[in-house]
Amino acid sequence: METYDLIIRNARLRGLEGVHDIAIKDGRIAKIGIITGKGENEVDAGGKLVTESFMNPHLHMCKVYTFKQIGEESLRQYHEKSMGGAMTAIELASKIKERYRADWIYENAKKAALEALKHGCTHIRAFVDTDTKARLEGIKALLKLRDEVKEFMTIQVVAFPQDGVLRDPGSEELVRKAVEMGADVVGGIPWIEYTEEDSKAHIDKMFEIAKEYDRDVAMLTDDAGDPGLRTTEYLALKTIKEKWIGRVTACHARAMEFYPEPYFRKLAHLLKTAEMSIVSDPHTGPLHARVRELLDQGVNVAFGQDDIADAYYPYGRNKMLEIAFLCSHLLWMTSLRDMEILYDMVTRMAGKAMNIKNHRIEVGAPANLVVLNAENVYEAIWYQAEPRYVISRGRIVAENEEITRFHVKI
Repeated sequence: METYDLIIRNARLRGLEGVHDIAIKDGRIAKIGIITGKGENEVDAGGKLVTESFMNPHLHMCKVYTFKQIGEESLRQYHEKSMGGAMTAIELASKIKERYRADWIYENAKKAALEALKHGCTHIRAFVDTDTKARLEGIKALLKLRDEVKEFMTIQVVAFPQDGVLRDPGSEELVRKAVEMGADVVGGIPWIEYTEEDSKAHIDKMFEIAKEYDRDVAMLTDDAGDPGLRTTEYLALKTIKEKWIGRVTACHARAMEFYPEPYFRKLAHLLKTAEMSIVSDPHTGPLHARVRELLDQGVNVAFGQDDIADAYYPYGRNKMLEIAFLCSHLLWMTSLRDMEILYDMVTRMAGKAMNIKNHRIEVGAPANLVVLNAENVYEAIWYQAEPRYVISRGRIVAENEEITRFHVKI
């Protein structure tokens, strides 16, 4: 009789009728169906839904839980209806970096990582400010945390020049140093530069580092209510030119909401050609990328948490089901079919945005799974109950119990 490391019994799977068993061995899904073998560990899903784990492709992890330190003025500027104050918000928010120290950043980031794991999120792309104000304090903290949790969680550390590259002389060298220290992804925020020429130079310089060290690229583009911002386009063109296909992600791209239809169609075609993903965070600002239209054009779109209690957003739990729930309202994606897409955007499509291969429930795929407290995606997004089990690399890493005792009689 064949033995496995873990067997999940009586699981519902998306797109399949009835219940199925899932056998896991050596960190991967070994078999799906009726399994007569035994597992060293077995859990009964009890007819609840089992899916891929959640992934968060955009979180400013060096800033989590700093909202009370920095105050509300940056938040007010960023949340103006037209987002015309986005650059001002970033300048105000940068004051927190005067206090940056690796020790407290590490403690805050660790809290956020464990919160994510509790909610079934096993992969995070952590944007870490890397500039002359932040120095390398956040990078030190997140690299330490990444290495400590690597057996049960993936944290991709992004060296992120938040204050610009041309605007902030010295940041380019710090990004390079961060990558030499082990940062996984080269970041960027080209729209923050003063001129179109400098924005392009920003992208060019970060691509030089990415190519030299063979790193993926993730940038925040066009994050303000200005239809003249076109850095998403240049990033896509650069991706195609440098043959970095499938290795580049653009976050926010909020100016897209104001683009004329012909230009939007051209941009969508470029994004698809570059196999670029868009990570949208509609809950953290009053504008957002044209999610529905991008999906219709075949562009991979995912959701990110973006912020947790910082200068840009006062809430956040690293809970991707909560993000899907919020975006369902903000985007008016409320049909059952929409819910399936929303769910993909915090699991499979988020994995693609992070360049994580084969994040699916199929034989041979890595066993990063959640056993939900819901029978279907509709219930999962509706109630956002904690997963009964969180499985990473083929082993149970978190288990949630929820008990309510009523003291009334009906």
